Amino acid sequence: TDAPTVSVWETGVGAGEIISDFSFGDFAGYLELGTADYILEVRDASGENTVAAYAAPLSTLELDGEALIVVASGFLNPADNSDGPAFGLYVALASGGDLVELPLVEEEDDFARVQIIHNSADALVDEVDIFVNGDLFLEEVGFRQATPFMDVPAGVDLDLVVAPAGAGIDNGVGPITVNFDADETYVVVAAGNVSDTGYDPVEPFALYVYDMGREEATDPDNTDVLAFHGSTDAPTVSVWETGVGAGEIISDFAFGDFAGYLELGTDDYILEVRDASGETTVAAYQAPLATLELDGEALVIVASGFLTPENNSDGPAFGLFVALAAGGDLVELPLYDPTSVQDLSQDIDMLLFPNPARDVLNITSSEEMRELRVINMLGKVVYSTSLNSNQYQLNVGGYEMGIYFVQVLTANGSTTQRVQITR
Repeated sequence: TDAPTVSVWETGVGAGEIISDFSFGDFAGYLELGTADYILEVRDASGENTVAAYAAPLSTLELDGEALIVVASGFLNPADNSDGPAFGLYVALASGGDLVELPLVEEEDDFARVQIIHNSADALVDEVDIFVNGDLFLEEVGFRQATPFMDVPAGVDLDLVVAPAGAGIDNGVGPITVNFDADETYVVVAAGNVSDTGYDPVEPFALYVYDMGREEATDPDNTDVLAFHGSTDAPTVSVWETGVGAGEIISDFAFGDFAGYLELGTDDYILEVRDASGETTVAAYQAPLATLELDGEALVIVASGFLTPENNSDGPAFGLFVALAAGGDLVELPLYDPTSVQDLSQDIDMLLFPNPARDVLNITSSEEMRELRVINMLGKVVYSTSLNSNQYQLNVGGYEMGIYFVQVLTANGSTTQRVQITR
């Protein structure tokens, strides 16, 4: 009764804000959570100040299939409330009985920040479960998917086992032991072959760890890009930038290598993958960092798939894919076609508000809009409509949370801007 309006954030697996504007008497609605071990931070309504953090070890307690009620209970200031019970988070089970108190997470616990990217193109591990020290940590992580950056225990050995989804820890690969330093940030890429046959060459499955990861660019006007070579049948290559004429930006790039962060001005680039000599181009890709408004972002670009799928169990074809710090499906960079011409007017001014948007997004354009499209991070058009107006109000209440791109087409060209949908 004496707790103000709060927000609740999950920081164990990096889910971020899961409940906002939470006041006395409110139900927040069911969260359908993968059964993992979570950390719940109760913060003020702004999300900037943490009141307390609690462990919610759903996996450790084997609560798969359960429906629970978490109750904020007691008083923040018992002295002002007849010395009543102190504030805490308590769990009611469907079977009833005494509520179970969630333990506080002590501030002195040491954590590192880690993002895991699944880039093993072996069909046996198209979806994986990840176990840590014998306990299920993440479920059904798909090929070409990334977790958000998560808090993980630091300074202790963590035995990781990667198993086909639903197959159990005994059918997994590992354990692979890692140990992270406190307050450091890591990028971990799973790559290589689990199978002994059906792939040529066979590169043994492993976790590749980069120990200087970033969740955002060091300069808000830049986009920081970390590259990883994760294609088992691709030779040593070089990468050249030909859109703005930067030339060779990565040399002697072999399977399993990280190339280190490139601190790039946020522009639209063309990346050519060439042989090691730099004389023969394998493929060229668009990297439209400016068009996608990726200022201030830190990205991981992964070389993924097979140059020769027919020699590798007809697996996924080679491409360059981007992992965002927020996680989710990797975003494929489109092939660059030098014969295509895009009419992108630089004189079209578009305003999106509010941004982030929760229920309604207002769109205004300096020129009459003929068509409007909403595109998700996978490049899929999720909404389109024909218009003859400079203004439009879009209902985004049914959209999943995340980043989208609003594109408008006018008589003189098109323009694209990014919008964040929140709840």
